[in-house]
This record gives sequence, structure tokens and C-alpha cells, in this order.
Amino acid sequence: MDKPSPKQKSFVIAKRLVWEAWLQVKANKGAPGVDGETLEAFEADLENNLFKIWNRMSSGTYFPPPVRAVQIPKPHESGYRMLGVPTVADRVAQTVVAMVLEPLVEPRFVADSFGYRPGVSAHQALEVCRKRCWEYDWVIDLDVQKFFDEVPWELVLKAVQAVCPERWVRLYVQRWLEAPLRHPDGTLEQRDRGTPQGSAVSPVLANLFMHYAFDLWIARTYPGCPYERYADDAVVHCRSRRQAELVLGGIAKRIAELGLRLHPEKTRIVYCKDANRRRRHEHTSFVFLGYQFRAREAPGRDGVKFTAFLPAVSPQALKAKGQRLRALRIERHTDLTLNDLARWLNPIVAGWMNYYGQYYRSQLYPLLQRVSFYLRRWAAAKYKRLRTLKRFKAWWQGIQAREPALFAHWRWVRAF
Repeated sequence: MDKPSPKQKSFVIAKRLVWEAWLQVKANKGAPGVDGETLEAFEADLENNLFKIWNRMSSGTYFPPPVRAVQIPKPHESGYRMLGVPTVADRVAQTVVAMVLEPLVEPRFVADSFGYRPGVSAHQALEVCRKRCWEYDWVIDLDVQKFFDEVPWELVLKAVQAVCPERWVRLYVQRWLEAPLRHPDGTLEQRDRGTPQGSAVSPVLANLFMHYAFDLWIARTYPGCPYERYADDAVVHCRSRRQAELVLGGIAKRIAELGLRLHPEKTRIVYCKDANRRRRHEHTSFVFLGYQFRAREAPGRDGVKFTAFLPAVSPQALKAKGQRLRALRIERHTDLTLNDLARWLNPIVAGWMNYYGQYYRSQLYPLLQRVSFYLRRWAAAKYKRLRTLKRFKAWWQGIQAREPALFAHWRWVRAF
């Protein structure tokens, strides 16, 4: 990056910004894009690669390559979603723009916007939602159908223009929006809307769009209805069913005006039924960020149990993680030692515990016990002598006595 700079450039972009963007990309790791170049290969010629990015971006001649389309499992339910994987160089360029945009948009974002923001987490959104469900009897569970596939470009660019005076930022945002998707069979998909999930700049663009399209609008139109939004997933709280129906009708009209659609099956009005709220309604539960909110038994201050409206890991998330666990085929890895298994499994299982164990963690216990079940099958496949229950039990209890923290899930579930 110490190469001489041409005297005249179309745009003023600091070289230091490109370097800091590279450090972020390197820390985030990630797979190669359409060119197959890995982070290690990019770093092998780092100075030249970063100079090319800076030089082309400063000259207005940077054109992003196609984005590699990859299907990945959905985080909190079964099924897959399409992820766009840019090249390493393109991730650096996108991160440069994201680093310029974030300080401009963060002060504008409202407190009830939680997705993809520094210092803000999904657990914070869940906690706010949990408390509001006790205060408000009705919830609108919103889901914008295919948001990342169908968000209109012209409105995204208009939102960027409203917050950023830099012409080069708007130029490159437009070029990234227009970059085609390359599918595994080699075909290129030219798009006229949408922003693929997986890019460095996509989260801030999605949040910026929803800030103007939804957050500011609902605050003006329905100031008495608080909400929590995480990207395109939102929950709106209402005092009555009539109010909820009115608000949902207004939201549906607003979303349609933006060229988007509410998911007809996932969007619904929910009654927060518990011990004190006993009305009948078709829907008395909803899922938000992988947690299902519904009536659950809870201990009172006097030790007497009562029914409260509480979140816990959703059945969809449990099913998805169970499928992931089965797909690991733990019992087939007899070439590994027990310590090897722990090093492999603990980051995965601890991640589930940390995220889904925040509320009503006992709902997670059956999944964790399945980890032990697969470990037992592994032990039986590796050691013939452990195929009887009596011998396995003695071996299992001996390991737990010697190394009680060997497996992450043993903190909560020790049985097999």
C-alpha cells in the first residue's frame, strides 16, 4: 500500500481505510468467491491486492465480480436459504463502504432496531419482547416474504443518498446491487432487485432501508404500538385485537407500497394467553429469533407455580439442531479420541447453549441428551467392551469424575 499515488483521483478514499477493512475481513474469515481465491492466497500478495482495490475504488473503475450463490441451512428452522459469497477482494471493498456508512447511520437508528448492529444482540431484542408481552395482550408477528430477494434497489439507493454525501459510496452500492449471482451450475442470474445475504455491506443496507420504510413510518402512524425488529423479522405489540387488526392492515398496505409482501402464513395476530389472560384465540404463540413465546409454567415468588407467557427454544430450532447433530455422524468418527471429539463438538454445542439457553433452558435438555446418546454410540463402535450398559455406565461416570468439564453440555445434562 506504499506505492506512489496518481496525482488525480475521482474520489478521495484513505488507504488506511482499505487496510482496516482488510483486517476486518481477515478476522471474519469466510469462504472463497467465484475466483476460488482464499484469504491465505490473497494475503500472499497483500500489498498489491490492497493497492488494486484502493486504486480502482479511488478512480471510479472498481466493478464487482459475480457473487457465488451458496445454499446454507436456516439458523433457527429446517430448510435452506441462499447466501451470496463475494470474492475476498470484493469483501474488502464492501467493508470499506460499510465502515463509511455505519457511523452515519448508527446515530439515526431507533432503539427498537436490533439486527446487525454493533453492541446490540438478538438476546436484547428477546428480552424487550418478553417484557412487552406481559404489558400488551396482543402481538402482530410479522414476516416480510423474501425480503433480501425482493427489496427494491431504487429505495435502497434513495436511503443511502439521504444519509451519505459521498458520491462514490452510492456508486459502489449500486454496482453491488447489480452484481449477478453465479449458481453452482455456472449460470449467471441477472437481478433487478434484492441484495444477497452474506455480503459485508448487505446488513447495513437492509437496516437502512427498513429504518425509513418501517421504523420511522410505524412510529409516526401507530405511536402507541411498540415493536422489536431484527432485520426483516418484527413483532408489534397492541392493546386489543381490534387495534392489532387495524395496525396489521396498515402495515400490509405500507409493505405493498414498497413493492414487498407479508408472508401470508407466517404473519399473524397472536393473543398472549397466560394465567391472567384466558380469552380464546386461534393463535396463542409465535416464534421470534428462534424462540417460541407461549404460555409456560413458571415458579412464583411464594414458590407456587403459575402460567406465564414466556420464551423458550422453538420446536423448529430444536428440529433443525437435531438434524444438524444427526448429520455430524458422531458414531462414525472412531478415528478420533474422546478429547478430539470434545474439541470438535464443544464449539457447536456451546453455541446452541449460549443462544437458546438464555430463557427456559430446560427445553434444550432433550437436545443435549442426544449429544450424550451419540457419544455412547461412538464409544460402542470404538470399544467393543463398552457395548454393554453396565460397562459403559462405569466408563462414563469415571470420565465425568476425572474430567467433569470435558464436554460443554455436561454443565447442564450429565445423563446419557
